[in-house]
Amino acid sequence: MIDLRAARNDPDAYRAALARKGAAGVFDELLAADARWREVQQQVDELRARTKLKGKPTPEQLTELTAIKAELQPLEADLAEASQRLQDLLDRVPNPPAEDTPDGNAEEDAVEVKVVGEPPSFDFEPRDHLDLSAAHGWIDVERGAKVSGSRFVYRVGDVALLEIALYRWALARIAQKGHTPMLPPVLVRDEAMYGTGFFPSDKGDFYEVPEDGLYLAGTSEVPLAAFHGGEELDGLPLRYVAFSTCFRREAGAAGKDTRGMFRVHQFDKVEMFVFCEPGRSREEHERLLDIEEELVQELGLPYRVLNIAAGDLGASAAKKYDIEAWFPGQSRYREITSTSNTTDYQSRRLGIRYRQDDGKLEHVHTLNGTAVTARAMIAVLENFQDADGSIAVPEPLTEFGAPARLGADRVPAQ
Repeated sequence: MIDLRAARNDPDAYRAALARKGAAGVFDELLAADARWREVQQQVDELRARTKLKGKPTPEQLTELTAIKAELQPLEADLAEASQRLQDLLDRVPNPPAEDTPDGNAEEDAVEVKVVGEPPSFDFEPRDHLDLSAAHGWIDVERGAKVSGSRFVYRVGDVALLEIALYRWALARIAQKGHTPMLPPVLVRDEAMYGTGFFPSDKGDFYEVPEDGLYLAGTSEVPLAAFHGGEELDGLPLRYVAFSTCFRREAGAAGKDTRGMFRVHQFDKVEMFVFCEPGRSREEHERLLDIEEELVQELGLPYRVLNIAAGDLGASAAKKYDIEAWFPGQSRYREITSTSNTTDYQSRRLGIRYRQDDGKLEHVHTLNGTAVTARAMIAVLENFQDADGSIAVPEPLTEFGAPARLGADRVPAQ
């Protein structure tokens, strides 16, 4: 959540920034609710102060106390209502975008930061990942739908080995960068989803287990951020990297990317997460982007980096970079990773602070960055395909159990 005290002190700056996320209206509602809450709080405090008497009260004072309590009772009800209204609005106000986040509300409004590598040229018509897998049964969409419904897939044979190798490779590389590896839970409480800013705004996009009061996390970011919930941290920055299975309804993407496994309900991910001092979060954000770029470069994928527009950011992000790899089967760049600076938005919700040199407690900044998902794997399939349908696997992945070539002299799965 935003710093309400700072917003009170400079409402114009907050309003202007939040307007870039389409949230000026709810911010004005918040300020009005805050003014109402403070007004009622002052009245309640004044009346409560009048009930504190020294010594044995006189009959006159008892009469006055009865009158004060009668006046106080409805005001306390008003205060509870005003407090709830204030909290509801505070939960809905997103993190203001950073100054260097571009304006706009759509994917097309993102600003291209750089382009690295050239898309491959083929002397044949390149196929997409689903067509490449068809002869071998590598990606079984039909059986996935039979067992679990649409947008669930089986990965079979060499592609299963390739995908596992991708995650092991990414974990090893990032651990070498000083991130502590972690295998987090994928079922989390409401508090963790709220703390990371996904609730209440995006609640419909997540699977719920109502009998147990739990939700399936849509990203490792959730259990990683909540790992230090309610704690006072030292030794900053704290850097983690996690592997987990993730689940999303993709409720807001109906009819989009339905072919293959580009956008599915269940996927695996290696995710980076950082807790740091506020003055270092910009530096840490660029560092996470550098790591993501190193990974994509080691795979040999052509890509571009985008600075995402303010109106296209999630509630918690102040700034986000996407890396889009070239997909020959679609003849366009598509997102394979992202990294976000969420400043103190999540730490305020989760109660995560550190002690400054002057002894004052301050909220930490949090950052997240996707290292790899299966999207990187299908980019590999498409970029390194040959005319016979075989795939040359990047050498780094063979070190972690992937075959050197997929589809060469191998019996198709039935």
